[in-house]
Amino acid sequence: MKIQLFTPAFRVDECLREIKECLEKGWTGIGFKTVEFEREWKKYSGFEHAHFVNSATAALHLAVKILKVQNGWHDEEEIISTPLTFVSTNHAIRYENMKVVFADVDEYLCLDPLDVEKKITDKTRAVMYVGLGGNSGRYEEIAELCKKYRLKLIVDAAHMSGTKLNGKVLGTEADAVAFSFQAVKNLPTGDAGMICFKNKEDDLLGRKMSWLGINKDTYQRDQGSYKWQYEVEHLGYKYNGNAIMAAIALVQLKYLEEDNAYRRQVASWYDEHFKVYFDKIKPVPIFPNCESSRHLYIIEVNNRDELLEKMNEADIFPGVHYRDNTEYEMYSYGKGLCPNARRLNKRILSLPLHLKLTQEQVDYIARQVIQYAR
Repeated sequence: MKIQLFTPAFRVDECLREIKECLEKGWTGIGFKTVEFEREWKKYSGFEHAHFVNSATAALHLAVKILKVQNGWHDEEEIISTPLTFVSTNHAIRYENMKVVFADVDEYLCLDPLDVEKKITDKTRAVMYVGLGGNSGRYEEIAELCKKYRLKLIVDAAHMSGTKLNGKVLGTEADAVAFSFQAVKNLPTGDAGMICFKNKEDDLLGRKMSWLGINKDTYQRDQGSYKWQYEVEHLGYKYNGNAIMAAIALVQLKYLEEDNAYRRQVASWYDEHFKVYFDKIKPVPIFPNCESSRHLYIIEVNNRDELLEKMNEADIFPGVHYRDNTEYEMYSYGKGLCPNARRLNKRILSLPLHLKLTQEQVDYIARQVIQYAR
């Protein structure tokens, strides 16, 4: 039996009941379940504002776009970000013609506050913080830096649905936080995301921008008589979420805490296997006081590529999160500026971690890693 890196789990009957309600009502687009899910997400997370969109990439772009517009930023001004992330993170910055300035990562694979501070210039306008694998890293230090230098803080929380720091959901003090509900994330749908702005004005503008700049969405216009006269106030985007994805998300949210607890259990099984092999297998540590969503379980080894091949031969299919973005031509100007990210890029491996993994499978995976790691 092949053991995949990710295998999403759905409560199928419950999801189908929620979707059936959309179909019976004849409302599958903006509104209805999207409004309900936004309300439930705010109740769960503590965010004051939450807007359901079609992907985390859309959420990240809206975050940069809205903050740029609202704060009068200019093209080629700078946002500090990490090279160790999915390209959506840094593409969102470039979509708005702003410059990505790469800062190095620390042992948690998150931005290193010491290097971030070194990279701040008079052109810096924000920091894009990525909680890789659900790890908070030194988020609080980054938040303090943003206060000190009067920078905006954007959190790419694509891996962080359910991550808590010091007992509360991470990011409520940030200017914008983007979550992913893509098919293999901790709260999986088909594909969707959430953008949570700190300020009401940013949230209101974000809602207009996600619906082509129109000042009233179709759900608002359906309440009472259909109001066909609306204004197009901005050159916006088709980033809205839909009721079908929100219907699935409503079910998944009910089980998020339970599911993340099982992910942490899987991680603890791996930890138990590897604790006496630290000379050749180094699990990436979780920051103290962080209750991680455990979207990923990442190890550092000396022979990553060889180990990956051996695992595949054993019908185990790990992943790599992620390729150093400065290896891509469009971001190659950052080569050599983040030596720790560059080094780890060749050494990290993400082991299978999902709700359908059994302890026996984890034992089998761990034995293969122990046997072939150097």
